[in-house]
Amino acid sequence: MFCPRCGTSQSEELKFCKSCGANLSAVRQVVEGHEATEPFDWSRTWVTEMFLSAGERKRRNDQLERERGITPEKKRITEIKAGVIVSSVGVALTAVLLVLMQGIVLSGNVAPGPAEILIRLWVAGLIPIMVGLALIINGLIVSKKLVEITERDRERHLHSLEKDQDPLALRSADTNEFIPANFSVTDQTTRHLKTSDPKQS
Repeated sequence: MFCPRCGTSQSEELKFCKSCGANLSAVRQVVEGHEATEPFDWSRTWVTEMFLSAGERKRRNDQLERERGITPEKKRITEIKAGVIVSSVGVALTAVLLVLMQGIVLSGNVAPGPAEILIRLWVAGLIPIMVGLALIINGLIVSKKLVEITERDRERHLHSLEKDQDPLALRSADTNEFIPANFSVTDQTTRHLKTSDPKQS
């Protein structure tokens, strides 16, 4: 099905759009004409998102990313990949512009003034190279620190949850506390099985 809000193609089992978070189950129910099995949640619609504060919008985006499995580490790797791709495009563009413009100038059909401009046009290819390098550096240094900070915050949160547990609740079992038995369950039974006298059994 296609999301009515952003138009991206979505699989049938998704409740919310992967791109914009629109409520696809409500759309399916309206299209199929069935009664809603669960009450419609207006807080999940795009109308509500328009009136959200910046902090609440960021919190919702973070929650959506967690639901999709997008971690800060994955974002960092994606950023580095994007940097490599953009830099490669910049290198290719620089090489093409350099060769093409020199060929045009060497053909002799260009006046000396414009020829000077055409020879230096390859410099435009440096823009994507610099953008790609910035993405790579950001992914390797800045985003790595953000991943470490996020991981520390998550560990701190888990640690605080462990501290907040109910003090009256039972602690988890420790099997090291059990006293080892000095005998086997089958100790006495095997002795009876060895006798062939029916009177003893």
